[in-house]
Amino acid sequence: MSAPIWPLVAAVVAGLDSPALPRSLAALLRHVAPFSYTVMFAYHGTNPPLDVYDDFPPNKRKIFVTDYQAGPYLLDPFFLAATQPVAAGLYRLRDLAPDRFYQGEYYRNYYAQTGLAEEIAYFVDLPGDAILVLSLMRAEKPFSQREYLALQALFPFVASVAARHWAGLSLHFRKDQEPKAAGRQRRAIAHELGRFGDGILTPREREVAEFTLQGHSAESTGQILGIAAGTVRIHRRNIYSKLNINSQGELFSRFLTTLVDAS
Repeated sequence: MSAPIWPLVAAVVAGLDSPALPRSLAALLRHVAPFSYTVMFAYHGTNPPLDVYDDFPPNKRKIFVTDYQAGPYLLDPFFLAATQPVAAGLYRLRDLAPDRFYQGEYYRNYYAQTGLAEEIAYFVDLPGDAILVLSLMRAEKPFSQREYLALQALFPFVASVAARHWAGLSLHFRKDQEPKAAGRQRRAIAHELGRFGDGILTPREREVAEFTLQGHSAESTGQILGIAAGTVRIHRRNIYSKLNINSQGELFSRFLTTLVDAS
């Protein structure tokens, strides 16, 4: 018989407004469904994400946090969902990802390095239009439907605790917008692509490049933009020709170079 959950719930309540809260909350969630790692990122509009808590070992933290914050977050389905934003709740990454996400260059060049079997996340609305995305990561196997539903049932409690504990997070993003930091701040992917291929790509070609980088197929991109899939493929060929590249991998590399130059 598993240990009772109530002491863990009590620890979360006792940890409110203290540094102990994130660890206590992670312990409660692990009791319901074991997982490998957790990270709690806060998002506010198109600002870079703020890492408010994680339990990665040092050798993993570089991939999951340092490298992620350096630019790849702009192609992350969770980040993109937070900027829409999606309704508060629990989501599987695969349910928010584009149709060709697992064949796309973001997955191949960045996400595959994480070695995760699955990632799910709570989306919690915070005061001041900030969003907390609390990710639960499995390295061995995906969450079962039973585990997912058990975690989903906890959402009202998780949301209430998070909204109380992190009520002032939006203030941290306002500080990042002060003039001394504004020149270093990366913008959302759509804005970055305003410079990506600047003077070379047309506005429509930048849009096609954006959705291609996110992992959308020609069919999905065409539906979003209201054009035929064949037209999307023509735009892709023109993009490759104008940028003197031959693959989506090279397109991804050029995009990351744009981010580095903008930092």
